[in-house]
Amino acid sequence: MSGPNSESAQPIETRQQLIDYLASGVREPAQWAIGTEHEKFGFHLDTLRPPAYREADGTGIEAILQGLTQFGWEPVTENGHLIALNRDGASVSLEPAGQLELSGAPLKDLHDTHCEVAQHLQEVRTVAEPMGIGFLGMGFQPKWKREDMPWMPKGRYKIMREYMPKVGSLGLDMMTRTCTVQVNLDVGSEADMIRKFRVSLALQSVATAMFADSPFTEGQPNGFRSYRSHIWTDTDPDRTGLLDFVFDEGFGYERYVDYLLDVPMYFVYRDGRYIDASGQSFRDFLDGRLPAYMGQRPSIKDWADHSTTAFPEVRLKKYLEMRGADSGPWNRITALPALFVGLLYDTTALDAAWDLVKDWSIEELHALRDGVPKHGLSLPFRNGTVLDIARQVLAIANNGLRARARTDANGLDESIYLEPLIEFAEAGITPADRKLQRFHGEWGGNIDRVFEEYRYR
Repeated sequence: MSGPNSESAQPIETRQQLIDYLASGVREPAQWAIGTEHEKFGFHLDTLRPPAYREADGTGIEAILQGLTQFGWEPVTENGHLIALNRDGASVSLEPAGQLELSGAPLKDLHDTHCEVAQHLQEVRTVAEPMGIGFLGMGFQPKWKREDMPWMPKGRYKIMREYMPKVGSLGLDMMTRTCTVQVNLDVGSEADMIRKFRVSLALQSVATAMFADSPFTEGQPNGFRSYRSHIWTDTDPDRTGLLDFVFDEGFGYERYVDYLLDVPMYFVYRDGRYIDASGQSFRDFLDGRLPAYMGQRPSIKDWADHSTTAFPEVRLKKYLEMRGADSGPWNRITALPALFVGLLYDTTALDAAWDLVKDWSIEELHALRDGVPKHGLSLPFRNGTVLDIARQVLAIANNGLRARARTDANGLDESIYLEPLIEFAEAGITPADRKLQRFHGEWGGNIDRVFEEYRYR
C-alpha cells in the first residue's frame, strides 16, 4: 500500500496505463499493510457549535492544525491556507465542514493501528482542549443544521459544493454532516483482488449495520440506525452505491477502469489550483477534448485524483477501501480494520467468508443495502436477520485474526480489537440503538448529552 503523495506525473498515452496503475498495487502477502482512516466532528465545549476554520478569538480548525505541528507534522497549504499535515506516511486533513480526518500510515498489524489512533487522539486533545474544543465520533452530526456547518477553504470542496445539488438532494449533508471510519487493504494478484472485492462488497451492508451510529438529526431521532449510510442513496447516483458488475464473470481491473471512465469528473488540479470540470468526461480528457482544459491530456496523477471522486461502498484504488461504516468511539476505530483484516488477510477466513456470500443474489445485496440504514441488525434476511449474519461474520473474522497470530507486548493477538463489535452482537443491538435508549431514558430527550458522554477523552 503506497503512502500519500506518491502518484506520478507521468502522462497517459494509452488506456492500458490506467489499468496498469490500478494493478501496480499488487503486493506479496508479507508486504500487506493496514491503512486506517477516521473522521470526527469538532465542537466548542461551551456552545457545542462546530468550530469555523478561523475563529475571532484565534482558535478554530486552522489553529488546531497549526498546533499539531509541534508533534512533527509537516504543514500543507493551498492558496495560503493550512489545509493538511503529513508525517511518516500519515496525514491529517479536513473534510468540508472541518471534520478532522486522520489518514493513517500503512502499518503491519492492528496493534500498530491501535497505537497510531491513540497517539493521534492524544495529540489532538493536547492542542484542542485548551482552546475549548472537543471531538465526537458519530456517523452524522446529531444536533446542528446544514446551514450551521462551516466550510473549509479548499478549492475541491467549492466545486463539489456547487455540483452536488444538481445530482442529488443530500450531497451537501454528506459533505458537511457525516463522518466515517474506513480501512484500506492490499491485494496479492488480480484474482485475489476480485475475491476480496466481492466478499467485502457483499458484506459491506453487514458492516454498516454493526457500526450504525447516526440515529439523530437536529436533536431528534431520525428513524434510521445509520442515517449516514442513507445519505449516500441520494448524493450522486453516478458515483455511489453497489457495483453489480463486480460480481459479473470476467470482472477485473479493466472493467473497473471502464466504470471510472464513466464517472463524471469534478476537477483538474494544475499549478496549485482546481479547474472546474464538474460533470465532464475523463474520456474526453484522454482525447484532449475536455471543455474545461481543451487541448490538454491527463497525467497518471490526474487519474489517481479522479479515482478518489468515485464513492461506491467499496472503492478500488491501488488497494481496496472499505467505506460502509459510521465513525464512532475510539475503540471502534480499530474494530473496523480488525473486522476486514480478519476476513480478508487470512486465506481460510477469506474462503469461509466467500462460502457465506457466494450464493447471495444481486437482488438480496440491494435489499441489504436499502434496508440496513433504517433497520440495522434487525433487518430480515433469508430465514433470519442481519444480526445472524453479523455473528457468523464476526466468528470468521475472529478466527482469521487468531490465525495471523500477531501479538502485542502482553501476548494478546489482534482479535481483541473485535470485542466492541462482539459486545453489540451479543446484545443484539447497534450503537445507534444504545444511544436511542439513553436519549429516551436517562438523557430525557436532550441531545446535548451525547457530546459530553461520547467525546474523545
